Amino acid sequence: MAQIIDLNEVSFRRNGKQILHDVNFTVQSGEHWVMLGPNGAGKSTIMGFCSAESFPTTGTVDILGERLGRVDMPTLRRRIGHVNPRHRLRSPLTVEQVILTGITGTIDLPMRWAPTPEQEDLAAELVQQLGLHRVAAETWPTLSQGERGRVLIARALAGDPELLLLDEPSTGLDVAAREQLLSTLDLVSATRPELTSVLVTHHLEELPSSTSHAVLVSGGTITAAGPAEEILNTEQVSTAFQHPIEVERHDGRWAARARRTVTVGR
Repeated sequence: MAQIIDLNEVSFRRNGKQILHDVNFTVQSGEHWVMLGPNGAGKSTIMGFCSAESFPTTGTVDILGERLGRVDMPTLRRRIGHVNPRHRLRSPLTVEQVILTGITGTIDLPMRWAPTPEQEDLAAELVQQLGLHRVAAETWPTLSQGERGRVLIARALAGDPELLLLDEPSTGLDVAAREQLLSTLDLVSATRPELTSVLVTHHLEELPSSTSHAVLVSGGTITAAGPAEEILNTEQVSTAFQHPIEVERHDGRWAARARRTVTVGR
């Protein structure tokens, strides 16, 4: 198996503040990771390295076999699909047009650019694959948050990425929309077994059943990493969140709740 992500003894400082401390993190091809941790733990900073958007202060970062600092970053980023629910598009592009921006690597469609028939066919195929046919004629401003999430996954896949990064993709979704999104991610995993993914979230309920590995981040360091069934348990998650949390798993899905404490009166 090829290494897709490799962070070795990575630290990061910003404005004199230590954000990350000696982070080691390796992802192999075909694995589907979740990154969990409390707010301010350092997840976004690690994802900035994984998406080839930033550099570590010390240590080395290799993404898709390329060392950050020795590779053209825009070229590397074209090999990475990034799903961000805070997508900055404001134009009334149709669903298929939004998907096509995954090929151009832009927020909006470039001026004087026209897709080839093959690219149009790809966008139409992704609409069908991800169950977007009912909203195919809709424009971006009219889509629900759940529909936007699935369109952004299709957009990321349009660029034929080797690595798929999902930055809190369930943000703002109701339960039904969240379940549709997670079903979409499971479908992507099943139909693209060679694709590697990393999903960032705060909530165990937002993990697709295809999740294979987990990394817990707390206080700027990694507290645990490995196969999901070994990492996502009451002890490890409670340590990462510094709070007693009960973790359960049923039918391939995880759930968590704060452990009850009993106060006995005098």
